[in-house]
Amino acid sequence: MSPRPLLVIGDKTYSSWSLRPWLMLRHAGIDFEEKLLWLHRPEFRGEVARYSPSGRVPALHHGDIVVWESLAILEYINDTWLAGRGWPQAPAARAHARAIASEMHAGFAALRRELSLNLRRKSAPLTPGHDAAQDIRRVLAIWQDTRTRFGAGGPFLLGAFSCADAMYAPVALRFEVYGIELPAPARAYVDAILALPAIAEWRAAAEQERD
Repeated sequence: MSPRPLLVIGDKTYSSWSLRPWLMLRHAGIDFEEKLLWLHRPEFRGEVARYSPSGRVPALHHGDIVVWESLAILEYINDTWLAGRGWPQAPAARAHARAIASEMHAGFAALRRELSLNLRRKSAPLTPGHDAAQDIRRVLAIWQDTRTRFGAGGPFLLGAFSCADAMYAPVALRFEVYGIELPAPARAYVDAILALPAIAEWRAAAEQERD
């Protein structure tokens, strides 16, 4: 098996799902190859079919293994390169982290719809509609509860950076680019995400995209 994985992603401007495993790989210092496919070009469907059985990004190729879904890729990264360190070691914290990551994976449709990721957005702050506002309140409640119960060891949701933070990092970016007003604890968490060198690298690359 090749030791160097290939991560197939979409535009850094728009592809929040691609950011999640990319961030985990980069933050963990794992050497990988990146293949970017432009989401809004007509040839995207034909190109992505070569890499992803679902026809979506991201997809991870590691030797003969293909993993084509963000949370599953994070689990593969955790198992293959991190020796389990991608999740907290304490059972209660690990179970909580997996629960909130899965909730992010499966829910928040209104937030995704109204605050779709666009890292070059320069417009005025957004006033969310009713459903998106409900989603935002739930995200903030998750952050507050998780930080209170498990976050004493560092600035991230469960103290140290984990797969749960990789899942919520695109939400932090959405709150930033849409100018969502945040309570102080949530603002501190967003600032911690924005301060990550990998996030700065992703945002700088997005600024250069003109597709």
